[in-house]
Amino acid sequence: MIKFLKYLLSYLAFPFSFLVPRSRKKIAFGSYKGTFDGNAKYLFIEMSEKGEDVVWVTPNRELVKRLRSLGLRAESVFSLKGAWRALRSRTWFVNSYSSDILWAFSGGANIVNLWHGVGLKRTEFNSTTGPMYDRYIRRTFKQAFYHPEAYRRPDWLITASDFQTPMFASAFRMPESRCLKCGYPRNKILVCDAREREDYIGHYEPTETAHLIAKLAGYSEVWIYMPTWRDSQLNVFTEQMDLAALNKTMAERNALLLLKPHPNTITGPVEGLSNIMLIEGSTDVYPILPYTSALITDYSSVLYDYILMKGKGVALYTYDRAYYVKDRDFYFPFDENVIGQRAETFDDLLKIVGEGVKPLDEAERKVLVAKFWGSKPYEYDFSNCLHI
Repeated sequence: MIKFLKYLLSYLAFPFSFLVPRSRKKIAFGSYKGTFDGNAKYLFIEMSEKGEDVVWVTPNRELVKRLRSLGLRAESVFSLKGAWRALRSRTWFVNSYSSDILWAFSGGANIVNLWHGVGLKRTEFNSTTGPMYDRYIRRTFKQAFYHPEAYRRPDWLITASDFQTPMFASAFRMPESRCLKCGYPRNKILVCDAREREDYIGHYEPTETAHLIAKLAGYSEVWIYMPTWRDSQLNVFTEQMDLAALNKTMAERNALLLLKPHPNTITGPVEGLSNIMLIEGSTDVYPILPYTSALITDYSSVLYDYILMKGKGVALYTYDRAYYVKDRDFYFPFDENVIGQRAETFDDLLKIVGEGVKPLDEAERKVLVAKFWGSKPYEYDFSNCLHI
């Protein structure tokens, strides 16, 4: 009942958000469930350093304190200052939806959806199965009532390349002319020089991240497993992997395996393993990725970010492919648009890990990067959407 009343109040407040005059000079940033990550995080820091009038607006009061301690401007969306800032800002930069700040305050805002991954999976209005289909196509009352942000189209959307644009344009039901074909701000940390990355980590990342990176230097290889989120919410680390066997193989090679769950994935404890470490789902892993040797993933869009870095290895662990597509189908053929060693069973994966990291073929890597990111994967320009 409390949740219902909160959403009912949001519906009543939304029309009034159109009445507040918005300033073209003011910009608000936000991210999913009060986190500080993704493209919005990196663009916010970049624009803050350039002296732009930007503020991070979030329901997370602890995050507000942390950002202020870093010299960044932040407000709680449930404070008078935060609410006023959201209402007065002409441009909103978000990672997913207007709910990254607050849907009820989005009337009249110019929303730039930076999104959170290029890839193959059907999403939004392209969905054909699972909960997303119920939300966007069937529009059941429950899904529609509790997700009004899903039907608030962005004004601009990052689509990365010509290959990706038709898919994303149809997914959000918006014209391709409003799709910005450019790189992702978060990917600069993957390809910048070591000194620039170290300065960034020292200034903006928690001390735990710096300590972890220092620890990685003691291993011959560092693998990281980043599976996509599954609607079934099965524990992908303990139910589909023999962690003891993986730990033994890692120890024999003086290697380390990092387990990084999707922020929405429910995981159990991973304890008593000398060469396997669980990274909290809320941790921003992008500053850590350059210090890894190889990625283990499945259908996750992190693959296309990871291959922007040269000399890395990739293993695709797709043990549940036949079942996964029942919940989330692919927009493009999977096999034709991925790269890396294939592992359909755990034994396949264990063999790949046991043989050590094998860097991707450089020519194949470049072809896939060009396909998904275009000719300038590290460049972006949002000046158009700041002046409409």
